[in-house]
Amino acid sequence: MRVPKATHLALTLLVAAGFCVCAASAQAQGATQKKSAPSKFRNSSQRARSSKKSPRRERGQKAPTPDRISEIQQALAKDGSFTGKPNGKWDASTMEATRKFQEAHGLNPTGKLDAKTLQQLGLGSQTAGVAPPMPPMSSSSLQKTTPSQTARRQ
Repeated sequence: MRVPKATHLALTLLVAAGFCVCAASAQAQGATQKKSAPSKFRNSSQRARSSKKSPRRERGQKAPTPDRISEIQQALAKDGSFTGKPNGKWDASTMEATRKFQEAHGLNPTGKLDAKTLQQLGLGSQTAGVAPPMPPMSSSSLQKTTPSQTARRQ
């Protein structure tokens, strides 16, 4: 169905006018609210949105648990880099042992945990840092893969 140019133009102008009226109304409403009651919210929709607590993912890396730190200290001790008794605390001696381990294995000796250090200790993922993540395979794509594609994925 073709809409005549005049009808199209009229509809466009009506929509634009509607936006202007809504914007002017919202602006006027915000001005009266500022005068009437000091509030941190300008309208009820903002209040409703801000009162909801959405589960947000925290940014950054989480600190290892004491059990995980003990596990890392045991692996460093097995290698001979850590001489103390595993205590579950990430202290100066653990950082120094990590730095020594990293240097001995050709890693960047920062004393901080990273994927490659955990891999060398035998505590990390076998694929972390090796290649970019592969998309999940669906059941339909499993049927279509050839042996050479399967070998490439592994």
